[in-house]
Amino acid sequence: MSTVPKREEIDDEFKWALESIFESDSEWQEAYDEIGGCVAEISEYEGTVTDSPGTLLELLEKREEIAREVSRVAVYAQLRSSEDTRSGEYQAMSAKASSLRADASSAASFIDPELQELDRETIDTWIDEVEGLAEYDHYFDDVLRAKEHTRSAEVEEVIAELSEVTGAPSEIYSMLTNADMSFGTIEDPDGNTVEISQANFTTLQKRPNRAFRQDVYETFYNEWGEVRNTVGTSLEKAVRKHVISAEMRGYDTARAAALDGPNVPPAVYDTLVETVRGEIDALHRHAELKRQALDIETLRPWDLYMSLTGDEGPEIPYEQAREWIVEAVAPLGESYQNRVAEGLDSRWVDVYENQGKRAGAFSSGTYDTQPFIMMNYQSDVSSMFTLAHELGHSMHSELAGDTQPWHDADYEIFVAEIASTVNETLLTHHLLETLEDDELRVHLLDEYLERFRSTLFRQTMFADFEHRIHTRIEDGESLTPDVLDQMYGELNAAFYEPAEMDEGITREWERIPHFYYNFYVYQYATGISAAAAIVERIREEGDPAAADYREMLKTGGADYPLPVVERAGINMSRSDPVESAIGIYREYLDRIEPLLDLWTSHDSGNDDYTNRGESPPL
Repeated sequence: MSTVPKREEIDDEFKWALESIFESDSEWQEAYDEIGGCVAEISEYEGTVTDSPGTLLELLEKREEIAREVSRVAVYAQLRSSEDTRSGEYQAMSAKASSLRADASSAASFIDPELQELDRETIDTWIDEVEGLAEYDHYFDDVLRAKEHTRSAEVEEVIAELSEVTGAPSEIYSMLTNADMSFGTIEDPDGNTVEISQANFTTLQKRPNRAFRQDVYETFYNEWGEVRNTVGTSLEKAVRKHVISAEMRGYDTARAAALDGPNVPPAVYDTLVETVRGEIDALHRHAELKRQALDIETLRPWDLYMSLTGDEGPEIPYEQAREWIVEAVAPLGESYQNRVAEGLDSRWVDVYENQGKRAGAFSSGTYDTQPFIMMNYQSDVSSMFTLAHELGHSMHSELAGDTQPWHDADYEIFVAEIASTVNETLLTHHLLETLEDDELRVHLLDEYLERFRSTLFRQTMFADFEHRIHTRIEDGESLTPDVLDQMYGELNAAFYEPAEMDEGITREWERIPHFYYNFYVYQYATGISAAAAIVERIREEGDPAAADYREMLKTGGADYPLPVVERAGINMSRSDPVESAIGIYREYLDRIEPLLDLWTSHDSGNDDYTNRGESPPL
C-alpha cells in the first residue's frame, strides 16, 4: 500500500531547522508573551507623529523593533502549523500568532494617517535635519502616495482590528482543504492502494495508464463536488471582502485597489491577458501535440498533465536535484552559487510530504531568520523545478536582507515571481546543454513547456477568471457555485480548445487557494515573461547582465516593482516581454516535436482503454 509517512518517520536532515528561530515551543511561548506585552508601546506615540523629526524617527525605530519580533514569533507558528495542519496545538499557536500580528497592526495603524498630514517639502526638510530619516525615503513616498485612499486613524484602527475576521474565508478554506478533507484511495494497475492527496494529485495525473489517471481525476473531483457549496460560499465572501475593502478606500474596483498597493498600473494586467489570449493558438498547438503523442482520439482533462513522451519520466532523487540546481545557477555569480549550496546544507528545506502537511510549496522566513522552504518532494522532474523555484525566492530574500534596511527589504510579489522563474530557466538551459541522456533531455524540454503552459497560460487564465468574478460582484450580481462552474468552464474550454471538458474540470476553481490572495496569480505570468528575458540577456551578455539582475534582487522593496525590474534591463509596461516569452514557448514546441517519434514505442497505457466514457472502468 502506498501511504504518506508520518512526520516522525522522516529523518531530521530532510526537515527545516526551525530550532534556529526558537529552540523549543516553550521558548516560543516566552517570546510570544514578552512581545505581546510590548505591542501597546507603539500606541503611546499616537497623536505625536508630526510633532518633530526626532519623535518620528524614534517611533519608526520602535515599530521596527516590535514588528521584527512579532514576525519571528508569527513565522515560527505558521511553519509549525504547516508541518501538520491537523495538530490542535499548532493550530492554536498559529491562531495566537495571527491575533498578535493583528494587534500589532492595529496598534501601529495611526502612523500612516498622521504622517499623511505632512507634505513632501516638510518631510524633505526633516530628512535634512535628522540623521536616520533618509533611509525611510521610499516609505515616506509610498505613504504619501496612498493618502487619497487612507481613512482616518480611527477607521484604520478598526480595519486593522478586523483583519483577523476578514481573513476568515481564506483560513477556513485552508483548514477545510488541508486538514479536514480527504481525497480517497484507489488501486493502481499493479494492485497497490494509492492514497490521493492535494500534494500528489498532479503527480498521479502523469501516470502512463490512462484509466488510472481518470480514476484519480474522478475520485479527486468527486470529493470537491461534495463541498462545492462550502467552498463556493467561502470564495464568494473572500471576493466580496476585496470589493468592500476597495470601496471603503475609494477605489473604483477591487483590482485597482490590489494593484495600487505595489503601484502596478492596471494596464500591465490587461496587456498580459490580451497578449496571451491573442496568441492562444500556441497553447492549442501544445494540447494537440499531447493528443497526438498519447495516440488518442480526444484529449480529456486527465490527459492535460501528461508528458509528451507518454510516460512519467525519470526519477530525480532529491540529492541529485540539489546538485544540478547548484550547478545551474553558476551564471549568477560565485557568491550566489555558494550561498545556494550553503543554504541547502543548512536545512533551509522541509523536503518530503508527511501526513497532515500543508499541500504545495512555499518559501518563508523573516528579516532576522534564515529562509525556510516547504516542499512535498515527489522525486520527479517537476519537483526538481519547484525546488529551484523556491530557492529563487529564498535567495531574493537573502540578498535584499543583506542590502536593505528592514523596512525596504520586503519586496513585492510582482518582482518575487521573476526571481523564482529565473532559477527554473537557468536549470533548463544547464541540463539541456550538459546532459547526454536523450530521454532525460526530452523530459526536460517537456517540463519546460509544461512550466510555460502552467505559469504563463494557466495563470493568465486564472487572472482572467479572478477579474471576472470580482467584476460580477461589483456589478451587483450573484456568485454561486453554479455561476463559478459556468464561468470557469467557459474559460477552460477557450484556453484548451482541442480538449473535451467535463463537469469535473469546471470545479477546478475549488482547489486553487490563490483565488483568495486578491489578484496574486497574474504575477506568475508576468514573472515568467520577465525571467525569460533576463536569462536571455545573461546568456548573451554574461557577467554585466548577471550583475544587473543581482542588483535587482538586492533592491528588495526600496523602489516600486516596474523600476526595480528595469534595473535588470526589462520594461514590463510593454507587451514585448510577454510576446518574447510566448515566442520562446513556440521555439521549444518546434524543438520537441521532431523528437517525439523517439517515443512512439513507449507504452502510453492506452492498450486497455479507448475512451473512459465508452468503456467500463478498471
